[in-house]
Amino acid sequence: MASDNERRNHYINDGIDNVRKRGSRIIAEGQHMLPAASLMKAAGIIRHLDDLAKPFVTVVNSYTTHIPGHAHLNVLGQAVCDELKQLGFNVWYANIGAAICDGIAMGHFGMKYSLASRELICDQIESIIVAHPCDGWIGIGNCDKIVPAMYNAMVRLNLPAVYVSGGPMLASREGGDLISVFEGVGRHAADKISTTELEHLAEISCPGCGSCAGMFTANSMNCLGEVVGLALPGNGTITAQVWKDSEKTETKLNPERIALCRRAAKILKTCLERNIRPLDIVTPAAIDNAFILDMAMGGSTNTVLHTLALAAEAGIDYDLARINAISERTPCICKVSPSRPEVHLENVLQAGGIPTILKEIGQHTNAGLALTAPTVYGTLNDAVRKAPDPDGDVIRFAGNAFSPEGGLAILFGNLAPNGAVIKIAGVTEEMMTFEGSAVIYESQEDALAGILEGQVKNGDVVVIRYEGPQGGPGMQEMLSPTAAIQGAGIRAALVTDGRFSGGTRGLCVGHISPEAAAGGPIAAIQAGDRIRIDAHRRLINICIDEEELNTRLGSLSPFVSKVQRGWLARYARHVNSADKGATMDM
Repeated sequence: MASDNERRNHYINDGIDNVRKRGSRIIAEGQHMLPAASLMKAAGIIRHLDDLAKPFVTVVNSYTTHIPGHAHLNVLGQAVCDELKQLGFNVWYANIGAAICDGIAMGHFGMKYSLASRELICDQIESIIVAHPCDGWIGIGNCDKIVPAMYNAMVRLNLPAVYVSGGPMLASREGGDLISVFEGVGRHAADKISTTELEHLAEISCPGCGSCAGMFTANSMNCLGEVVGLALPGNGTITAQVWKDSEKTETKLNPERIALCRRAAKILKTCLERNIRPLDIVTPAAIDNAFILDMAMGGSTNTVLHTLALAAEAGIDYDLARINAISERTPCICKVSPSRPEVHLENVLQAGGIPTILKEIGQHTNAGLALTAPTVYGTLNDAVRKAPDPDGDVIRFAGNAFSPEGGLAILFGNLAPNGAVIKIAGVTEEMMTFEGSAVIYESQEDALAGILEGQVKNGDVVVIRYEGPQGGPGMQEMLSPTAAIQGAGIRAALVTDGRFSGGTRGLCVGHISPEAAAGGPIAAIQAGDRIRIDAHRRLINICIDEEELNTRLGSLSPFVSKVQRGWLARYARHVNSADKGATMDM
């Protein structure tokens, strides 16, 4: 691991280094930069040359109508810009592309671009800020890969920065969410609901803008931003909208969310005044804190990918096995949809939000939460000490936890020598230990078709391989197959070198490393092989002897990527395995 001083310097290239040292003075000082000043005046960033003396900040927004979580970000972006201008800044405003809605991309080839887009978005932010130097910036995002991309860009650039999200979606008036529709597809395929009932779920389950209402990837990462310290309290739980009427027929933007955006602008000013930078905040202790919260609230398995990537971007070498040690001492005190379908982020907010979870974990467990960790607004304890006690239901007391250990775990064994991830908060006790026969699919699409056609029976272990970062390529999420199994009521496990949506529940083991494309043991499984999963003991094994496994591995054909041209082909050639956060090689 690099020293603290090396991490803070974190040299990447002369351009980034110069922006860190001089900021907007690069383009605001010297007669040779007057052509740039003329262009900034033409764009309305400055009104007179005298304005060049003021600091410049950039608002990086991911507004798009492709994603319900982002469809209102233009309004939030304007609120941030207005506040920054009132605070005396010259304000640049940029919308970045490559923001993908996983729910819309899921089930077709486009989902392969989702995880890869994290790298594109981070690279875009680097490009914008180095080409148009500023003194600090605010990132506005909300969903899946966009949120971690902004965190990664913050530590890569290491300029004063604050992140603010668009907030979670409300649950439907019937108490459902997007997972109600996905699982409805499985129930419909099993003749448990009618076509009319399924269409009704599609009509009402997503009532307005915001990131999908459960503890899925987007909301998990927005909540983790609070404990890592790059975002303000409430970032993950203040809803995007509120109901206009008691009958819950219409929604409107939540004034509290707009107020949070304005507070973020003020906090950026403080960070600039005090020279608080992301690498002062994202330390090994902050990464530990992130995983402690993740365990306590049963977050998405994707948080492991993204938090490992953040650690790597910050120059922190984080051992995957360390996560199990954190899980063992951190009880799960909050379960949200999909693990507890009737509970959503709005309920967590009403119960005190992330600060209340942290307060209970900090005061009544041995999890090791570092409350003195720095944040953009002070220390983590500044939020925690004001938090109410748990309500005992949505957020439980540590003495009455849902489980004595965390909601996520890392499994190891001859099937996953470098580790695999499971969301044990979404696994029933009777499924924590499971052995079954392998039913193998070489893609998510084949698996979904097979499940819906009735090929998977009670006692099976569905194996989906060649869906890892390199093999997919892009490690597409697999909510459809897992939701189909749950909806059909099949008692089966699912194992993959791919990944799951935060909406997944059931005995689903993902991120198998090494992946099949890298010659990992998952590539050597044969139909009918017995696979044993012991989540309690953190083990996953193929029930064959070592000699047989090595023979099979030695006879594997060289992997040939499914994609040979374009950005995705370049990604496949350079992406690391899931145990490294699916980061790009250097």
